[in-house]
Amino acid sequence: MSNEPLSPIEDAESYFRLDSVHDVPPPEGCEGTWQRYVIVQGSNRIVGMRAGAQSEVSKVISDYVERLNLRFAKQKAKAAR
Repeated sequence: MSNEPLSPIEDAESYFRLDSVHDVPPPEGCEGTWQRYVIVQGSNRIVGMRAGAQSEVSKVISDYVERLNLRFAKQKAKAAR
């Protein structure tokens, strides 16, 4: 493994980011407002659904993305040792 710093493109692709959050019909057997969200990391995608208003779900998923990136950064630092 190289110890050279990542280029801005490689670095940007290595981190998770919230790509979208939008209203969807509730799953079968459920009621209320539901959101479908997409988290991306390079060419990887995490797609999920969560109950709640778009602003609430965006906040929760943004916090989740932040934790994913902290965990990912720790793993990268450990691997670089």
